[in-house]
Amino acid sequence: MTDTDRLARQLEFILEIDRLKGIERRSWLLHSERRENSAEHSWHLAMMAMVLVEHAAEPVDLLRVIEMVLVHDLVEIDAGDTFRYDTAGEADRAEREGRAADRLFAILPPEEGAGLRSRWEEFEARETPEARFAAALDRLMPMLHNLHGNGRGWREHGVTADRVLERNERMMAEGAPSLWQVARALVEQAVADGMLPAGRE
Repeated sequence: MTDTDRLARQLEFILEIDRLKGIERRSWLLHSERRENSAEHSWHLAMMAMVLVEHAAEPVDLLRVIEMVLVHDLVEIDAGDTFRYDTAGEADRAEREGRAADRLFAILPPEEGAGLRSRWEEFEARETPEARFAAALDRLMPMLHNLHGNGRGWREHGVTADRVLERNERMMAEGAPSLWQVARALVEQAVADGMLPAGRE
């Protein structure tokens, strides 16, 4: 591969991932009357990693965490965003996202595409301290949006506190237990304040 071909593929990838800015998520922005897009979510997670790294359950390589959170949702360009509480969407999410990864990372020169794909796969597997911390942040951010946005996204979809706790506890407790304790307390306060229904008894 010539240097010209290599650069052409890199620029093609850069232009292709611009599409992530158009993938709408379910979270509402706190200071705007629109929903967050997946590119904004990825940027916010990178900032969270930098600020909250001391709360990781184990020592982590911060650069690796940042790489993972910036790459983890690129597959949504093809696969779309799967809502955390959409059990039907979860059923084929891995297959849809795997096909997206095949296409997107193949745009880059092979070794570069393989490197980025390895970060995406590491995030999905959650077998390293970095991946577990990154996954905890990925769970925390939508919770914060809802908890500080009057539960808007949760209320729109009939999400209850028991589902919030059930869907987030394991990943957050594994990756950042102190952040999970704070999030759990905020959810309990949201129930007490009448912002979030408790769910099943």
